[in-house]
Amino acid sequence: MNFSLTPSLEQFVRDRAGSGDYNNASEVVREAIRLLKRAEEQRALKVERLRKAVVTGTEDQERGACTELDSDDAVDAFFEQI
Repeated sequence: MNFSLTPSLEQFVRDRAGSGDYNNASEVVREAIRLLKRAEEQRALKVERLRKAVVTGTEDQERGACTELDSDDAVDAFFEQI
């Protein structure tokens, strides 16, 4: 697999490899891809949780199991009660 980096990214990889934290540029790139993969997985989990929360909230609203707050004063009063 071949890929191109911008000059600044290439320098960053070289600097990281030269820092002693990594043995070579390939290790730097592999670590970057692992981190990207983990971030994508975490983002997907958050999106799934958000979708479930929206479904739950919609169902609660349809059942009337919610409190409607239509002004800043109503929000303030609600939070003072809890």
